[in-house]
Amino acid sequence: MARSQRLALFDLDHTLIPFDSGREWLLFLVERGAVDAAVERRYLESCRSYVSGRCGIEVLHRAVVTPVGHTAEAQIARWSREFEAEMARRVPRSTLALVASHRDAGDRCAIVTTTTRLVAEPFARIFGVPHLLATEPRRVGGWLTGDIEGHACHREHKVTHVQRWLAAEGLMLKDFERSWFYSDAAGDLPLLQAVTDPVAVRPDDRLRAVAQERGWPVLGTADVAF
Repeated sequence: MARSQRLALFDLDHTLIPFDSGREWLLFLVERGAVDAAVERRYLESCRSYVSGRCGIEVLHRAVVTPVGHTAEAQIARWSREFEAEMARRVPRSTLALVASHRDAGDRCAIVTTTTRLVAEPFARIFGVPHLLATEPRRVGGWLTGDIEGHACHREHKVTHVQRWLAAEGLMLKDFERSWFYSDAAGDLPLLQAVTDPVAVRPDDRLRAVAQERGWPVLGTADVAF
């Protein structure tokens, strides 16, 4: 049996936070004059291409990571702390309280997000979540290449990332008497279906329909005040 008998997993963008963290990271860099203002436009173009099915998640990852590909790790770390301080003012108290309620109950907590680790780490610190499963950026010689290491933490691969993380600690999902996953998107259905307690948070239309059909809890603006 698991050392902690309950597991709480959280998606990040539009679930714990009411915005796109990748875009906010790029805007943060633009405001500091660290990157050209055109990076946000290119990112939004990539988002539209992804939504339309014209490109994969790799293009979004590259749009976020490539602008700092030739930046020293120490500088990126400084920006990460500054970004954390700015974003801490924008995180909803309701989702901070949601995560805290699981932590206080002794549940094992993790953020499971498609977002690159580079951007997601500041939010894991803000929420006080000790485990972060994210898309891993590839580095060569200490420099970010814009590519992804292994599979992106996306769709069905979120399940793989969770299983691999738990296996490293000698655990499996079935070891937990209860397991939650909070998400806003139908793309997360593989992991939502793998836990005992799936929760839809301000869901997209497809996820809302599935949640209503299966009787899953649906949290909206009255429950998670964005």
